[in-house]
Amino acid sequence: MIQSTEKLVSLAILTARSGSRDALRDGLLALVEPTRKEPGCLDYVLFEMQDAPGTFYMREAFTSRAALDAHFQTPHFRAFAATVDNLIACPLQLVFLDQLST
Repeated sequence: MIQSTEKLVSLAILTARSGSRDALRDGLLALVEPTRKEPGCLDYVLFEMQDAPGTFYMREAFTSRAALDAHFQTPHFRAFAATVDNLIACPLQLVFLDQLST
């Protein structure tokens, strides 16, 4: 179990619905700057698969689970969450990772 004092690292994986790649990309990009300013945000970087355009990975690192939970309550994230289901082909995956090297 992740302790609240440990760094919490995750990958959010989102695959765009046909015709929604640009809208999903733009929505994800709009999250980057405000999220990076949140207390407890250590890293928030968006990637797109080269071999599968429209499949996005958001690498996220927060100081704690509480910081991640607070992120989910921010106005910018809630606005994105209200629209994301119309843009994705399958449910968002959130994969938690243990960092093994620097």
